[in-house]
Amino acid sequence: MSHESYTACIEACNGCATACNHCASACLKEDNVKMMARCIALDIDCAAACQFAAAAMARGSEHAKAICALCADICDACGAECEKHQMAHCKACAKACKDCAAACRAMAH
Repeated sequence: MSHESYTACIEACNGCATACNHCASACLKEDNVKMMARCIALDIDCAAACQFAAAAMARGSEHAKAICALCADICDACGAECEKHQMAHCKACAKACKDCAAACRAMAH
């Protein structure tokens, strides 16, 4: 596949990585950081997966579809965790994760 065919998914991955990085940073500033530990860990994993998927697609990697499938699963886990919290940054991250998971699943098939 050409880079152009990946554009929407790359944009979703980049947006999700940004949302996850923001969420992790904001969670670290919460009063009860320990309560946010799983959210922070998943944010970090998800941001890394999204960045990796975007880079693989940009390169036209033969593994891009498999990487996108894994990225979708990680986005699902991160989004589900973020949905448990009421903070605006967690809600925004959950939406970005849901959108990215859908884009990655579409790309993987």
